[in-house]
Amino acid sequence: MGGNITGRTAPEALLTLLARRLTLIAGNGRGLRRLAGGRRGALAALTLASYPALLLAAVWPLPATFAVLAPLSYAAETALPGRAAAALSRAHLGATVRFLARETAAVVLLARVAPGRPWWYAALAAGLFLFHGVRAAQTWLACRLDRVHHQTPVVTRNIHLAEPPIPPPPPRALLAWRGTRLLYLDALAIVPAAALTPSGLGWTGAAGAAAAVLLEVAAAAALLVHTRRAVHLGDRRRVLSAVDEWVAAYRPEVVMYFSGPATAAYQATMWLGTLERITPRTLVVLRERSLATALGPTTLPVVCIPSSVDLMNFRALDGARVALFPANVGNNIHMLRVPGVRSVFIGHGDSDKEASFNPYTKVYDEVWVAGPAGRDRYLRAQVGVRDEAVEEVGRPQLAGIRRTSPYAEGVAPYRTILYAPTWEGWSDDVFHSSLVAMGPAIVRALLEQPVRLIYKPHPLTGHRSPAARAAHRRIMALLDERTGIPHLAVTDREPSLYDCFNEADVLISDISSVVSDFVASGKPYVVTNVAALPGDRFRERYPAAGAAYLLGPDLAELPDVLRRLDAPGEDEMAGARRALRGYLLGPDHRDPLARFEEAVRRAAARAEERARLLGLEALAPSVRD
Repeated sequence: MGGNITGRTAPEALLTLLARRLTLIAGNGRGLRRLAGGRRGALAALTLASYPALLLAAVWPLPATFAVLAPLSYAAETALPGRAAAALSRAHLGATVRFLARETAAVVLLARVAPGRPWWYAALAAGLFLFHGVRAAQTWLACRLDRVHHQTPVVTRNIHLAEPPIPPPPPRALLAWRGTRLLYLDALAIVPAAALTPSGLGWTGAAGAAAAVLLEVAAAAALLVHTRRAVHLGDRRRVLSAVDEWVAAYRPEVVMYFSGPATAAYQATMWLGTLERITPRTLVVLRERSLATALGPTTLPVVCIPSSVDLMNFRALDGARVALFPANVGNNIHMLRVPGVRSVFIGHGDSDKEASFNPYTKVYDEVWVAGPAGRDRYLRAQVGVRDEAVEEVGRPQLAGIRRTSPYAEGVAPYRTILYAPTWEGWSDDVFHSSLVAMGPAIVRALLEQPVRLIYKPHPLTGHRSPAARAAHRRIMALLDERTGIPHLAVTDREPSLYDCFNEADVLISDISSVVSDFVASGKPYVVTNVAALPGDRFRERYPAAGAAYLLGPDLAELPDVLRRLDAPGEDEMAGARRALRGYLLGPDHRDPLARFEEAVRRAAARAEERARLLGLEALAPSVRD
């Protein structure tokens, strides 16, 4: 059966060579990634070659070679680029065919290595057949349930209907694990069969197949429970009518309306705590399904209506008097058209960035800003926002900002510096972020100081720019490598930005609302001057930096800034910060929440007056004390 090549048969030598090559690629660390990136064809060829090699190793039989090739073929599958996988599918060599080929080879291996134990490979074959049958049923259920929930005309939170009940969507993982993803469960059968058959433990393959089937049955059963709960969701009119009636009975006086991608949910989340604490009944209206789960925790009722037609026929909204808009997006038009509702732009943070004087803002009846700086910003920009439409309402979210820190109180052993860069923006024309040009250098320099560092990037960091993503990864690596002082990287929702403010002694940030909000603490802050503008010109252009220490791209100022902040009486910006606080955020108010609620009531009164003039006063009661 073939000649010897260095003491081995030709097939054995060839298979050993292939196994060695795959091992080198997988063990390289960068091998599979490199092939996935630049040599898709080579990886696809190696993936394809592994399957006939497995079959040949099974027929020969060469169990040791099969035991090496089997896990490596799984590794090649996981690294196979999407485009290469799609090309193989078009050639009728899709994932199911490839996995079936490996499973067939495993059954053949058992038949060749253990011919006296026919039940081993018969049980494995039967188990794998049942595995694919249950996989098909589970995938069908997942697709059906996913489709039902994606066609639901409305998604709700904190709204409990007696009839028809609207169940929450099932866990995302339950819907995502279907189809091709489930194929990898056959490794529970294939890997033990390949590795243990020569040791007389070939029955473990059948046991692994049974375990895979049980996992799929459990997933299918969970999906079936959710499917039964969602039986009413197919009746669009009935579901919409039930939610409309609930909202009408709730009689919302204020609506916070938000539209955008899930990554922008923080813009609405930052207002939830404030709106929960005001007296007027508030309803949150969302437009994208993904926002229903991405929005932060809240006790407020939440309604997500994706269809503009359904929203415009949602009569319960006609009863509201004030609509609050945290973002400027095209979908706002569907709420702006509701008669009798006073539209108010509240934004998601005052700053000197161009987003804070967007020309779109002129469509609203009122534009609320924190302090005089916001009013002046619109006056300078001349984007069509009338001065009489601008109202200064303070920043109710800042009520819990402390003007001290654990270090200042003697509780913490180290001074804490918060580095909170903004994101890269939608285009390079408004590139304010220090992350790419300065971020890793700032972090590296601070890690050399006897300070504790908190790194909190903007939630959208890396959303558009690969360079920003790379800089963020470098910073995370620097923090992971550092031992000693316990530094912190905050990339989740908690702790919040304001919690980080209360921990910090100093802020380093970019031109953004982070700077304006931090001024409420009265503590020192440093603003990055990425463009290296002259200091007076920079502060003139960005008033929020008026009381900041500036930091150029070479970080030359950083040692002197840190020295000044360590020496009593050397903080020369302290007086400027006190003056700037009133300009940016308005005068100190004994109850910032009451100030905001009063602004809501004034807007409602104006809406009532307009409704009376237009003959719409019967639509809803006013927001009363």
